[in-house]
Amino acid sequence: MTLAPYVRIVARGQGRARAMTFEEAQHAMALILSGDAAPEAVGALLMVMRLRGETAEEIAGFTAGLRAHVTGKLPEADLDWPIYAAGRSRGAPLFLLAARLVAHAGYRVSMHGWNSHQSPAASVRDAIDLVGGNVTYAPLETLSPAAFSLLNLRDTFGLRSCFNTVLRMWNPSGAPASVQGVFHPSYRSLQAQAAVLLGQKHLSIIKGGGGEFERHPSKDAVVFGLRDGAHIQETAGHILHDTRKLHEAGKTVDLSDLWQGHVRDPFAIATITGTAALALWTLKAAPTPDEAHQLALGLWASRHHTESLSA
Repeated sequence: MTLAPYVRIVARGQGRARAMTFEEAQHAMALILSGDAAPEAVGALLMVMRLRGETAEEIAGFTAGLRAHVTGKLPEADLDWPIYAAGRSRGAPLFLLAARLVAHAGYRVSMHGWNSHQSPAASVRDAIDLVGGNVTYAPLETLSPAAFSLLNLRDTFGLRSCFNTVLRMWNPSGAPASVQGVFHPSYRSLQAQAAVLLGQKHLSIIKGGGGEFERHPSKDAVVFGLRDGAHIQETAGHILHDTRKLHEAGKTVDLSDLWQGHVRDPFAIATITGTAALALWTLKAAPTPDEAHQLALGLWASRHHTESLSA
């Protein structure tokens, strides 16, 4: 079978083209990942969808196709945490220490991803050893070479495709809760709608730093997503009064020194605890964002004591 029927569906022309159904999108993704689809057809399909905008059914169908293609490679986890931001606006991956706090609360965190076009200071892989044993990280190129190749079509197109969104929706560990960061706010609602179609129950999506799940502590964080399968939109109030950018050019943060307490950076610490709070709230570790933030502050204050007990 070729991809041509699915290209015709989305690209027939004004008045005749339509969006794919969930099942059609799932079948199309299965064909793409199998390697049997012509590259020209893959490019045509993805770029037509980018031009007119994806639907929740298409994103969910593509995600279901990816899940069926890659199975059983990750251990079970409580929280899925995708890491797929690209671009040079990123700074130190403070969200890694937020994930470490979540792990200190007793939750298993599954991270997976690929980051391109970033400065060395933003490298997730150089800092991944700081997250500790209850957080796992799977690089995309190992988890699914086919998905990795599809993502890297960005370099061919010069544009992102909806596959960037699909990877955030993937949840390869099958975790009951997921957090997602987006660069464009409009995707928050789309991803929440797609998650419902996939049966996801607990999800938080924010406009995060460079597209990662990492909140700016001096801005209100508007959270889209799901709780017990129902749509939510809630605002977590700002933590600090500071007009600086989340990641300033030329400013570096040593994550190890920050965690060990050798340096004190209130803004970085607020970023970490604020991000951890939203993740803990997603896990229902606390009933409200404010109570989750108090929990995160306590975890930060007791982080060394907790580690000494588990050593």
